[in-house]
Amino acid sequence: MARGAARRNIRGMIPNAPFRFIVNRQHGTPGLVVLPEGGFRRAKAEIASWPGYAATPLIDLADIAAAARVASLHYKDEAPRFGLGSFKALGGAYAVLRLLQAELSRRGVANAATANELMDGTHKDATRTITVTCATDGNHGRSVAWGAQRFGAACVIFVHETVSQGRRDAIARYGATIRVVPGTYDDAVREAQKQADSQGWFVVSDTSYPGYTEVPRDVMQGYRVMADEAADQIGTAPTHVFIQGGVGGVAAAVAAQMRARFGAGPRVIVAEPDKAACLLASAEAGAPVTVPGDLDTLMAGLACGEPSLLAWQELERSAFAFCSVTDDSAVACMRLLAARRPPVVAGESAVAGLAALLLAAREPFARTALGLDEHSRVLLFGTEGATDPEVYGRLVGTSPSSD
Repeated sequence: MARGAARRNIRGMIPNAPFRFIVNRQHGTPGLVVLPEGGFRRAKAEIASWPGYAATPLIDLADIAAAARVASLHYKDEAPRFGLGSFKALGGAYAVLRLLQAELSRRGVANAATANELMDGTHKDATRTITVTCATDGNHGRSVAWGAQRFGAACVIFVHETVSQGRRDAIARYGATIRVVPGTYDDAVREAQKQADSQGWFVVSDTSYPGYTEVPRDVMQGYRVMADEAADQIGTAPTHVFIQGGVGGVAAAVAAQMRARFGAGPRVIVAEPDKAACLLASAEAGAPVTVPGDLDTLMAGLACGEPSLLAWQELERSAFAFCSVTDDSAVACMRLLAARRPPVVAGESAVAGLAALLLAAREPFARTALGLDEHSRVLLFGTEGATDPEVYGRLVGTSPSSD
C-alpha cells in the first residue's frame, strides 16, 4: 500500500472515538524488583517442558503499520496457546503446579514432586484432597481449571454474573465447579477469598493484595514467557509496546521482560477499557485507586476495578503511558483483523492495545506525546482469540471458524 493511500485510509480503519491517555510522570524511577530473574527462568524451563508447548505466532501487520504511519507493527497472537485460547494458560496452570508442589512438600508427601509425577497421578491420593479456587472473567479461570485437572487437584471457580455462559461452560469442561457471584469481578475476588478461608481451599489468583503476593507472582512469571517469545521472534527491539491492562498483571510481566531483553528503550503503553480504567486512574492519582461502578465493558477480560498490588509496583515506574479506549473502538479492531487475509481472530479483550495505537497514531498531540513516528517499531500482544465463539460472532458478524 502506498504511503499516500495509507494516510487517507487510516480513519476508515477505526471510527473516531473518545481516547484518553496520560504520560506517566514516574516513568523510569527506581523501584522494587517485583519479578526476579531466577523465578522467570524456572517458569520458562517448566512451561517449555509441558506437552503441547509451542511458541505462539508473531504476525506482521505491515498494512496497518503503513496506515498508522509507523515503520513496523507486529502482533503476538495468543489464540493457539495450549488450546485454551489465551495467554492466561501460561500463568494460572503454572501457579497451580507451584502451589501443589509446595503443599505436597509441607504435608511430607513429596519434597520435590515434578510436573510429570503429578500428571501421571503418582501423588493423586494427596492432590485430590487439595482444592484450588479463583475468581475470573473467563480466561484465568480456564487456565486454573486446566491446571487443576492436569495436575490432579479439585477446583472451584467464581464468576461474576455478567460472565457469558460460553465462558462458564469452557471452564466447566475442565472439571471445575462454577459458582456465580452478584456484582463485578472484584466482588468475585473477595468471595473466592472468603470461601477459601472458610473451606481450607487455596486461592490461585492473578491479582495480588497485601498479604497475598507469592501465587500471583508465579502467575506473572508465567506470563513473561509470552513476552520472551516475542523478543526472540521480533529481532530488532521495539520502540513501543502496547499491552492490555485489566488488574495489570500481564502488562507488568511484559514490561519486566521487555526491560530484561531490551533495556530501557521500549516505551510500554498500557491500554484499558474506558469503563474499567483503574490503572489510568491510579497513574493520575499517583497511587493505586479503585474505579467504582458496574465496569460494564464488552472487554470482559479487562473489566477490573482494582489494580493488582504487585502489578502496580512494577507499572508505576516502568509504564511510559496509560490510556483508555471505548468498546466501539475494540469491536472495530476485531473486525479489522478479521477482514485481513489470512484473517486474525482476536477476542474483545485482545485488541485494546491496537485500538489505542490507531487512535493515538492519527492525533498529532498523542503521536508527539507518545513518540510515535515513521521510524517507530510497535509490538502488540493479542492476548486472546475467540474465547467465546458466540460473543465473537455477534460482535464481528462471522464465526471464528469461518474467518
